[in-house]
Parts: sequence; C-alpha cells; structure tokens
Amino acid sequence: MTQDVPHMTMPPVAPMAHPRQDLSRRFHDQAAPALTPDTDAIIWRLGTFLPAAIGTAALLWAFLSWFANDGTSWAEGLLAVLIGAGFFWIALTFVTVLAGSGALLRRTGTETGAITPLDVALLVPVHEEAPWDVFGNAAAMMERLQADPGVHRWSLYILSDTRNPDRAAQEEIAYATLSARMPGVSLWYRRRADNVDKKVGNLAQWVEQWGGAHDAMLVMDADSLMSAQAIHALADTMGRDASAGLIQSFPMLIGARSLFARSQQFANAVYGVALAEGLARWTGREGNYWGHNAIIRLKAFAASAGLPHVRGLRGSDNLILSHDFVEAGLLRRAGWSVRFLPRLRGSYEETPPTLIDHVIRDRRWCRGNLQHLGLLGTRGLHSLSRFHMFHGAMGYLLSPLWFLLLTLWAVIGVSEERSIINYFSPENPTIPNWPEMSPVNHVWLMVTMYALLLAPKLVGASALIASGTPVSRMGGPLRFLGSLTLEILVSIAYAPILMVQQTLAVFSALTGRKLDWSAQSRDGPAQSWGTVLRFHAFETFLGALLLAGMATGYVSYWLIPIMGSLVLAAPLSRLSGVNVPGSMATPQETRAPLVAKRAGRWRAELRATLGVTPAE
Repeated sequence: MTQDVPHMTMPPVAPMAHPRQDLSRRFHDQAAPALTPDTDAIIWRLGTFLPAAIGTAALLWAFLSWFANDGTSWAEGLLAVLIGAGFFWIALTFVTVLAGSGALLRRTGTETGAITPLDVALLVPVHEEAPWDVFGNAAAMMERLQADPGVHRWSLYILSDTRNPDRAAQEEIAYATLSARMPGVSLWYRRRADNVDKKVGNLAQWVEQWGGAHDAMLVMDADSLMSAQAIHALADTMGRDASAGLIQSFPMLIGARSLFARSQQFANAVYGVALAEGLARWTGREGNYWGHNAIIRLKAFAASAGLPHVRGLRGSDNLILSHDFVEAGLLRRAGWSVRFLPRLRGSYEETPPTLIDHVIRDRRWCRGNLQHLGLLGTRGLHSLSRFHMFHGAMGYLLSPLWFLLLTLWAVIGVSEERSIINYFSPENPTIPNWPEMSPVNHVWLMVTMYALLLAPKLVGASALIASGTPVSRMGGPLRFLGSLTLEILVSIAYAPILMVQQTLAVFSALTGRKLDWSAQSRDGPAQSWGTVLRFHAFETFLGALLLAGMATGYVSYWLIPIMGSLVLAAPLSRLSGVNVPGSMATPQETRAPLVAKRAGRWRAELRATLGVTPAE
C-alpha cells in the first residue's frame, strides 16, 4: 500500500449542497426559525461586563493618580491604558466565574417537550493519530449506544487524512477488526488521498457527499470520548429545539498521567465548572464552538457555514484556521442559535502530556485566533460572535502585553539611582518620569498580580464544593487541599514560560515566521535535554538577564518568581512530562466513567491486534 492510495468503506453517496459563504454580504437562512430576544442572557451580560468595566476604570484612575505627581505624560498614559487593557480580561474572567458560581447554587429545571428523532452521524477526523486509541474510543462509544440506542439513529465515521503508509495500514486493520467484532454497528471509514484544506476540507467533503443521509453530525476530535448518556442528551436537546444550529458540550479532561497534564486536568475539573456555567449564562443563544464534542444540525451547517478562503496580509490565498469560532458565527448570522450545555456530563477529551506538546498545539491556535482579527468585518455577524473572535485573539495578545509591562517593571528598577532607564529631565524631555518603585509598591504589584490570577481558581473550587460535588470524589479534604496547592504552584511555575512562548507565537504569526518543531505527541515521550534546551533557549536567556539585574541591584527582588521560572525553563519542561499518578485527583478519575473503562479495554485489544507495544 502507498500513501497516495485512498481507502473507503462508506455507505451510498447522499449529496448535500454546501456552498462557500460570501463574508462581504449578509446571509439569512430561510429555513431558520425566528428567534425571540433572550432577556435572561442580556441581563447576565450586563451583570458580567458592567462590573468588569467598572473595576477596570477604577484601576485606571488609581494608576493615573499615581502617575500624576508631576503631570501625566503621554507615555504614562499609554502605560496605564496597557495595564487597563490587560486587567479588563482578567476581571471579565473573574466576574464570569463569580456569576457561574452563583448560578451553580441555583436549581434549574430540566428541558421538557417532544423530541424529534434524529439520524446522527458521529464524525471523527484523524490525521497521523494512534489508530488503537482512535478506534478504541470509537468502539467504546458505539458499543454503549448499541446497548442503549434511545429514539435516535447512530452512525460513526472515521474520516482519515493520514499520509504515513504504516499508520494508514494500521487504521485499515483496526477498522476491519471492529467491523468483524461489531457486525450490528453502523461504522464507516474513509481515508483521503488528497488532504485538500486539511480538517476543514475533510469535514466539508463528507457533508457534500454523505451529509444528505443524516439530520445532525456530532463532531469529535481524535481523542474525544463521550458516554451514551451525553450523546443522547445532545441529540435530545437538538430534537426539542428546532432553532438550534449547534449545541456545544463541556468536555472534561481525562487520562492525564504527567505533571503538566494532570494540573491541566485538575484545573478543568475543579475551576472550569464555574467558568463554563458563567459563560453559558451570558452567551445564551450566541454561544461559541470549540471544534469538537458538539452536535450540529446538518441542514443549517451546510447552508450557512461553508468556509471560503481568505486573503492573507501578503495577498496569499489562505485557509481559515481555528474554523470553529467562524462556523459558530456564521450559523448565528444565518439565524440559527448556538448553545452551550455546561452541566451535561459524560463529554471527555485528553490534553497534551508535556509543556512542549502544549506549546506546539498552542502555536497553531494562536495563528488561527489572530487570523480572526481580519474576519471581524464579516457582514451580518452578531455582535457577540465578533466578541468571541476578538476575545480569542486577545487571549494571545495579552501575553506580549504582559511581557511588555513586566519588562517596564524590570527596567524601572528599585530606585532613582538603581534604574536601567533615565528619568525625565529638561535636557531629555522624551523620556517619561516613571514613578519610583518603592518596596511597598513592588509588594503591592506582586500581590495584586497573583491575587488576580488565583482568585478565579479559589472561587471556582469553592463553588464546585458548595454546589454539591463531594470532596471525597477528589480524595478527601486533605488530599483536595494538597491538590489545590500543588496545582497553584505548578501554574505559577509555568505561567512565565507560557507568557514568553505565546509572545513568540504572536510574533511568529504576525510576521509569517514559522517556528518549526515536530507535531505534538499525545503519548508524551520524554524529550531529551538537547531538545528542551533548544526549545526554551529564549526564556533561559531572559531569566539570566533578570538574574544579572538582581545581582547588580538594578532589578527588584520581587521578580524572583518570574526570574526563577525563566531560568529553570528547561528543567521545568522536562519535569512537566514526569508521570505523577494519584496527584491532583478529579471526580472523573476517582470514579472512572464506564465508557472510559471500555475504551481502555478496546485500546489494549487493538494494540495487541496491531502488535504495538505500549511504548510505541
């Protein structure tokens, strides 16, 4: 077999028109039911955005008052604006967590009404993934749906873009094995010979050729896993709500073994619940799409969300990256609602095992999210859809902003005599008169910085416990407190490294310079010292500069946590991949879901069938 020969075991073709949208013209899908104003969501938005804006304004006033000792210069005003811009997004996150915490404590009624049965296709796009994991998860999900089919009809499609001939051969063997083992299950497999438009093109081709046979598609990622109850809940909700074009679940992280992955998993399970609840409240019917574990009405998607190519900064013809945000915006533009169900349980995914794997994935997301800035002018988008795209871009632009502010903090120095920059003087009027950073000011800045980062975590954790999640499901009170402390320490240790890496990613995306590294690994093989030293050379250099500044008395000792993280970037990166079983336990781990247990057994069986050792 060669990598250029496609493989296909698919049902009869059922074509569906899927036109590419014109982003310069408004579009409304005549098939979309009329939507009434969502009063509750509007109230939640006011209750979230207004406090964040007021808090930002108060902070700006405080800084401008501090700078106004001898009159506020343009540079000081710019610095205050940068601080305010960074603070607003942190404040918005904090208020969203507060709102979600309050909502978690309230009982909500379950949705009722007649359910329209749907023919649902579960789609799993893959590209160079471990076949035993992908097909093992697929087998577990279809096995559970076969045992409890409900009122809907189910089919699962593995849509492969794999180019490696050995991987492709393993995929075909895995598919043949499952087909023989599960004869009553509607399971299909296709591998494209031509990877036109990557994942976007893979899904678009399926919609155009086979979408007409189904009412909805439940799009997954290669590492997605969902219980039958979660899949039923998504389909039931869409079956009740004729206006829903897309319904997003809240994927919980599972299967983490390494220090970095387990800290991400703990944060998702403990802090993320309140954040997700608050987000669902103020987004209402104008929600967002995260690219997987979401059900989409096919007639709405086909008519409304076909993605065109867009013109790049240098006139190139570019594929839309981070397509999910844009597809959600196009669905809402066409008149369909986009919803988020944060309380739906049983939706799972995995997370990169090491810091380097996380950064490699993050670079791709950064490039796509920054591309969205050029799409904000798309005609007819709902204002909240524009906000989602802008917010996604700001999530990356904040890193260079904070990097700039920390750089200014470092060069201001500890006193007028010990400052890297010069103060304002009549002889040099272009240099601002920076306020002197006394020890008290340094303490307050550091305390404020970490308080802003830690407050959402503490509030989210408290809300999770107060809303009824037993502490016993996280190992008991002492173990939970230990996990909470460890996760906070891990996040503090890695935050400066991630800030620098995201700053590099933004620079790369804006300049077109590629940061070439191998594709991310889901299994997390340990990287060599040579690899981590090359990968983190820039952070190490910056940390050494800070250390030299402290040694000579020009840089505040209150920057030691940031300096330490950067100097130790390479060892911390190596440490991120060390397995720490039992630490930072989550409810999904202490009581493993049945579908995850079954997926583990299927994965092991397929490994054995393919002759793959666990280390491969």
